[in-house]
Amino acid sequence: MKKRGIKKAIQQGALAAVLLASGVASVSATELLNSSYDVARELFAALNPPFEQQWATQNAGDKLVIKQSHAGSSKQALAILQGLKADVVTYNQVTDVQVLHDRGNLIPADWQTRLPNNSSPFYSTMAFLVRKDNPKHIHTWEDLTRDDVKLVFPNPKTSGNGRYTYLAALGAFNIQDGNDQAKTQQLMGRFIKNVAVFDVGGRGATTTFVERGIGDVLISFESEVNNIRKEYGSDKYEVIVPPVDILAEFPVAWVDKNVEKNGTEKAAKAYLNYLWSPQAQKIITSFNYRVYDKQAMAAAAGQFPTTKLFKVEDQFGSWPQVMQTHFSSGGLLDKLIEQGHQ
Repeated sequence: MKKRGIKKAIQQGALAAVLLASGVASVSATELLNSSYDVARELFAALNPPFEQQWATQNAGDKLVIKQSHAGSSKQALAILQGLKADVVTYNQVTDVQVLHDRGNLIPADWQTRLPNNSSPFYSTMAFLVRKDNPKHIHTWEDLTRDDVKLVFPNPKTSGNGRYTYLAALGAFNIQDGNDQAKTQQLMGRFIKNVAVFDVGGRGATTTFVERGIGDVLISFESEVNNIRKEYGSDKYEVIVPPVDILAEFPVAWVDKNVEKNGTEKAAKAYLNYLWSPQAQKIITSFNYRVYDKQAMAAAAGQFPTTKLFKVEDQFGSWPQVMQTHFSSGGLLDKLIEQGHQ
């Protein structure tokens, strides 16, 4: 290189260093990592851009970039415990947030009190996706116990989606049988026996049912089955919401230890609070989730079938009790699976 070129390069490098040090030439952006459940990609892809714009407007043009990480919610929580530096979590089950306190001390014990509705900005229930004209005439949970019906839903061991499906069936049978445990266990045994595939997460279950053509019924969140029907053809599938169903909460939290290290506490809190805003609540209903904003729900009138929702805690006790009784090694789920193989 000629001397003139070398001198120019040195001068440009020195100038860049000065500008970078003063902040003038800094092009860095605030980054948030949202650790979310398997089937929430499209929802947050729609929610993130308007919040990023709002943040820039309210913070003197500071650029915010929200990145996403998706998998089964339990798998996502484990990744954070193993070192994933997610700033916020948006999961589909309380236990997958709670474990961040219980096993990692990453959030406080009272995390559910920091935001409205027990830190759940939206909710859903479980629904059935059946093939065109509902050939097996599926309408209730008990219909799923018939010998001629094959089911697809995620494994309750690895998926909050799967746990809600299992508990929805169990709770519906309890209500139907007047808490006759013998009858309920019999129905649950037949229900589990009819599972054709236990996928790891909700997205895998969709692939199994839609693309591989396995099973008569895909069970997932009401939001998800409606989105699947829209994507793959409303003329090919129907959505059934049973008359008795479970309230599925979608808890969110900022991960205190991580936002402190990342310097993102302000952005993380603002992002999660945004989920309760009228703008966000309207976007959320467009993805077939139920919300707490009355105007947003009124605007979506007719979109959500009437169903009698029960809470997990009212039927089964606390989530820790549920996890121990039903989903631990040797728990009721394992026993039902073993019975089905006999």
